[in-house]
Amino acid sequence: MSDDWSREEVEAAVADYFDMLDKWLRGESFNKAEHDRQLQKLLGGRSGGSIEWKHQNISTVLIELGYPYLAGYKPRFNYQELLRVVIEQRLSTAVKLQQAAHVAVEQPVIATPRVSDILAIVVPPPVREDEPRKLRDMSRDIKKSTRRNYLEIEARNASLGLAGEQFVLHFEHERLWRAGKRKLADRVEHVAQTQGDHLGFDILSYEETGRERLIEVKTTGFGSLTPFFASRKEVDVSEARDDEYKLYRLFDFRKHPRLFMLNGALGDTCFLEPSLFTAMPK
Repeated sequence: MSDDWSREEVEAAVADYFDMLDKWLRGESFNKAEHDRQLQKLLGGRSGGSIEWKHQNISTVLIELGYPYLAGYKPRFNYQELLRVVIEQRLSTAVKLQQAAHVAVEQPVIATPRVSDILAIVVPPPVREDEPRKLRDMSRDIKKSTRRNYLEIEARNASLGLAGEQFVLHFEHERLWRAGKRKLADRVEHVAQTQGDHLGFDILSYEETGRERLIEVKTTGFGSLTPFFASRKEVDVSEARDDEYKLYRLFDFRKHPRLFMLNGALGDTCFLEPSLFTAMPK
């Protein structure tokens, strides 16, 4: 069977993925394995692995277009161009999915999520299965397609951001307290609240040695590979104080909070692409 999928096959895979994504965004249950089995029957010849790969490609395109993705389908970056064409066309009329995405990214966080052991939520940073192509300028893509960038809207959700920072504040206090560094634990400061959001980091904490730990918190309700947005100040501070700087990425925050950390300059730990320019007339 040809490696390139036909239009009909791509349409079927995208429709199946969109159905699962809509249910997930609305908090409705679905059986991923059963979806895969039914799609395999419909396609009649595509293997389960091939379908899994296509769904992972769909995750990548959705991210590039400013949409959340299904965390069960880790993004893979080398996709068939027809896939992007089909997804863009379907998104233009996917009113139900747009509504679900809108609600998901803008809903306020009423209470900080509870976990049985806050220090147990730490996981390693995600590892990509393949090397991404040069990152697309997402803002340009959104303007071309006249759609909203739901990932950017979520990043501006003030209650989500504050809840994430408060969660990390608790995490840091507990980390130092358990290490027997109670005086340091009591000095942990939510500087984004006490001093303002101009410092380039949100929380001033400490290593067990007493050295400062500068923590920038980025929170999402979606998967670990969801892009986040960094300010010029955050990037600059991460470079100037790379030995002390840590990016705390909270993901799946609303349902099952987990955390990974990136140490040092953001330019060394992340793919950075400018999405905002300051301009004045010539």
